[in-house]
Amino acid sequence: MNKKNLFTEYDSVPTRAWKQKIQVDLKGADYNDTLVWDSPEGLKIKPFYNRDDHPGGNYTPAAPKKWFIGQKIVVNEASYANKEALDLLTKGVESLVFEIPNTPVVPKNLFQDIDLVSVPVYLQFGSFSSEMVRPFLDYNKNSGNQIFMGLDPLGHLAGSGNWHTKENKDLEQLESLLKTYPGQALLQVDMDLYQNAGATAVQQLAYALAQVNEYLIRFQKLLTPTASEIPIVTFRVAVGANYFSEIAKLRALRLLWKSLAQEYGIQGHCQIIAEPSRRNKTLYDYNVNMLRTTTESMAAVLGGANTVVNLPYDALYHEANSFGDRISRNQLLILKKESYFDKVNNAADGAYYIESLTQQLADEALRLFKNIEKGGGWLSQLQNHIIQRKIKESAAKEQQAYDSGKLVLIGSNKYPNPDDRMKENLEKSPFLQKASRKTLVEPILPKRLSEKEEQKRLQDEQTQP
Repeated sequence: MNKKNLFTEYDSVPTRAWKQKIQVDLKGADYNDTLVWDSPEGLKIKPFYNRDDHPGGNYTPAAPKKWFIGQKIVVNEASYANKEALDLLTKGVESLVFEIPNTPVVPKNLFQDIDLVSVPVYLQFGSFSSEMVRPFLDYNKNSGNQIFMGLDPLGHLAGSGNWHTKENKDLEQLESLLKTYPGQALLQVDMDLYQNAGATAVQQLAYALAQVNEYLIRFQKLLTPTASEIPIVTFRVAVGANYFSEIAKLRALRLLWKSLAQEYGIQGHCQIIAEPSRRNKTLYDYNVNMLRTTTESMAAVLGGANTVVNLPYDALYHEANSFGDRISRNQLLILKKESYFDKVNNAADGAYYIESLTQQLADEALRLFKNIEKGGGWLSQLQNHIIQRKIKESAAKEQQAYDSGKLVLIGSNKYPNPDDRMKENLEKSPFLQKASRKTLVEPILPKRLSEKEEQKRLQDEQTQP
């Protein structure tokens, strides 16, 4: 076989030549004003990218060799949840997310006959106490199982406005667990909270990095051993609609984690579990949600998520049901089994636009992270409501773009179907429910873009024939 480079006979085209050609085609219009646009993060997005934009080649840490199809299970009774899990594993599910409320669960009953070495399991606890967590840590000790505990008391403070109990008690319990069970995957950062509340990609990355840094500062002596291959932190990420930006966001997250971990002498990668955002999902013309979640799941895979959990198209207004779960699961199965999204690792490598966008997001997030640390750190800025204010400002800009029609959601603010009727289909409220309770800090609250408009349409249904 002739190994001669097939392209040596062609001259490379420098950036200047491309821009000159484009300028001629613009017929006098300004290149920057016409074709360069500002992303929500303030990044300048050009109409084309080439080698000049990323001369150093790929630099993003490698994505996992395999991504897993995940599904959530609410654990009201351990044996019933186990039966449901075993059934799902025969239907294409490869990873399980158990949502455990405030009642104790016996791990042996929950995990019966599940191969925890090959099936990653994520635990999401409704409350944080040693009594709830220790049985799972004892069960997992020296087992080689892939169980990720999902402990994030700081994230609970950000989302609810209160600690589980008190600051000292929450953090002391976490410290005790880290001491007693070294090498287990305990920590999680709920980065999805920021996205669903309206934060930009740069803010999501910076706040997540600053949040995990709070853990590292407090517990660095307990997290520095390098013998274990198990990631010490899991990032739970919500993937939004900006396809290329979301791919770059996950890649930048791995890059930022690697940089931060090296500062503390920590080896190994992080774990990323991704799910489509709720912020751009709509109540009316709800079938469009399937299109949105498909592209968002694609972005999660290409960005390098370890596990992707899809969001059912009817999750806003229906209780969990077998049909909605089946459709969401099949979307991921089509991506993996029919679209071959599992055949190439780091499929986005070498794409100059994505590489450049990854670098820009990482650089801007690192800059914001440093400002947060100079301002006292994540916890201090949350307690002083600085993070909440910044997210509100970003959310307001995005809401204004939606309200003006610049940001389009088909079936909602563009091409709505006036004959849609949803009032009789609601099994639960699709809107933000604010509980009247006293909080230590202002909570970061998720809110969908189309809520105000949907509330009006539901009210109008009462007066329309």
